[in-house]
Amino acid sequence: MMVRRLSTLFRSLLVAVTLCGFAPLPLTAADAPIQIEADKMSSTEKNNSVLFSGNVDARQADVRIRSNEMTVFYTTVDPKQKAKGQKTSQQVQKIICTGNVEISKKEWLGTSKKMIYLAKERQVILIDDAKAYQGQNMVSGEKIVYYMDEGRSEVVGGAKGTKTTVSDTEQGGKKPGRVNMTIIQK
Repeated sequence: MMVRRLSTLFRSLLVAVTLCGFAPLPLTAADAPIQIEADKMSSTEKNNSVLFSGNVDARQADVRIRSNEMTVFYTTVDPKQKAKGQKTSQQVQKIICTGNVEISKKEWLGTSKKMIYLAKERQVILIDDAKAYQGQNMVSGEKIVYYMDEGRSEVVGGAKGTKTTVSDTEQGGKKPGRVNMTIIQK
């Protein structure tokens, strides 16, 4: 009698799953649409690129990028090779931002003069006066690589052989070519 009840319950569940189907999986952050606003936009099909300039503000899921200019490079996917369920025939390959770059993801904020985003690797590379903030803590260097999916970063100082002058050390004691970090204690 118990076996018959379990068998009936199992068949009912199987029918329900078959009729209802499976719910689609939620989009990952990398698959979410990218929304970009700017004062001006120009497209160059020859280079597979789009240039946004003037007060650029881009968002994708919980990531926000602001800069003076943003160039989006994309690859064109052959319609025959387009993945099932893929809604577009273009995929972002990389993004290069220049001028007053700010990128934020939850509690993490990165700033620099130039940023390169590599879509496939989901890496953000901040170059030239790069700084990263988490809460009140700050780290700076010539280059910061932020691994978005891992939530970790690597900081590189400036070029070797950079000379430190008296005026450099008088300005807060920071030496060029070195990684600088400030950790706020409670």
